Amino acid sequence: MVRALGNFFTKIARRWLADAFIFAIVLTILVFVLGLAIQGKSFLDMAKFWGDGMWSLLGFSMQMVLVLVTGSALAMSKPVHKAMVAIAKAADTPAKAIVIITIVALVACWLNWGFGLIVSAILAKEIAKVCKGVHYPLLVASAYSGFIIWHSGLSGSIQLTVAAKNPVMEKFGEGMIVPTGTTIFSTQTLIIAVILLISMPIINMLMHPKAKEETLEVDPALFVEDDEQAAVKPRSEMTPAERQENSIILAMIVGLVGVVYTVMYFIKGGSLGLNIVIFIFLTLGLIFHKTPINYVKAVDKSVRTCGGIVLQFPFYAGIMGMMVSSGLAATFSQWFVSISTARTFPFFTYLSAGLVNMFVPSGGGQWAVQGPIMMPAAKALGVSYAQTASAIAWGDAWTNMIQPFWALPLLAVAKLGIKDVMGYTTVILLWAGVITSLGLIFIV
Repeated sequence: MVRALGNFFTKIARRWLADAFIFAIVLTILVFVLGLAIQGKSFLDMAKFWGDGMWSLLGFSMQMVLVLVTGSALAMSKPVHKAMVAIAKAADTPAKAIVIITIVALVACWLNWGFGLIVSAILAKEIAKVCKGVHYPLLVASAYSGFIIWHSGLSGSIQLTVAAKNPVMEKFGEGMIVPTGTTIFSTQTLIIAVILLISMPIINMLMHPKAKEETLEVDPALFVEDDEQAAVKPRSEMTPAERQENSIILAMIVGLVGVVYTVMYFIKGGSLGLNIVIFIFLTLGLIFHKTPINYVKAVDKSVRTCGGIVLQFPFYAGIMGMMVSSGLAATFSQWFVSISTARTFPFFTYLSAGLVNMFVPSGGGQWAVQGPIMMPAAKALGVSYAQTASAIAWGDAWTNMIQPFWALPLLAVAKLGIKDVMGYTTVILLWAGVITSLGLIFIV
């Protein structure tokens, strides 16, 4: 049944799904029309909301790019790459390959979503080189499926946002913070995450085609260019400038200072926020690459995977501008609030977050849209802020399986299109939706 579902959705995706940028354009038009029809706004109003909104997330988008680039550059370092090659050797059958890459993707995305996306793509390529008979689109889809867990992990932007002073809580008179012990490390979140960690590798494995003619293997020659590295000159032949670029001492000095700062930051009670996560991965990347020029080259390669995000982020910011300024986001969210009780509120918050995420595929953007509505509603219903923040976060992560925005960097590394993997990730959407819904309703 699972295999049949995967085949069914894959056929639909390959026939009907266009490039991810087209998806952003269609959503832009849809929200524009909904603003006219539901909110009664004029054409000029919606055009203004769109244009003004396009530049509202530039600071946050730079943060997101840095998370992705520093995580990606770390994944490209020799120690991490060697670990991927070693893991790939254990994937000697298609079933093992799918299980292994799903587990690695889940764990890596829990640690850091940017790191997880790229390291799993690199692992997919390494497995494809050595494992005969593995269906490459499913292998890459399994790598992306690990992203479902990112918002319950150490780089979950909503939980990290509410763990510090933030304008949303201050707007309605609550200067308090919501510690990560009640969100990321809560019993509810940990149980849901563990169930997904155990079950998702099995679900992905069951989707693998049985017939050889349905299996699409990849030609290892496709990745030869990626593996080529320029030879390093002997130090005696280097210019003074080249010696500086290839200086291990310079890299280690900066790396050591970064380690010291990180330790001091946490000793002094610093919280785990996006900036410190970026700083940690930048420091580790510089240390693991050993020389400044190696790290520069890794960052160069990583930036190339951000092209789709750089192009599409302003469009989604514009969509968010229309959603917020026209009142559409509030209308959607308040409708779910209106049918909620204290028991069902987290579940309906989760569903509304999943819907809003289709139009605003950003954890920070999601919080900006829903936080001011859901947190006061939670207070009125007597639901904890932690549960509410977690429900928004799970909803945001959930529909990423059919929202192609964050798949772009992984697909760029894996050299596939969104239509190749979306059918399989739709099955993951359905399964994860059942698990997270039950967890939010019954685990308090």
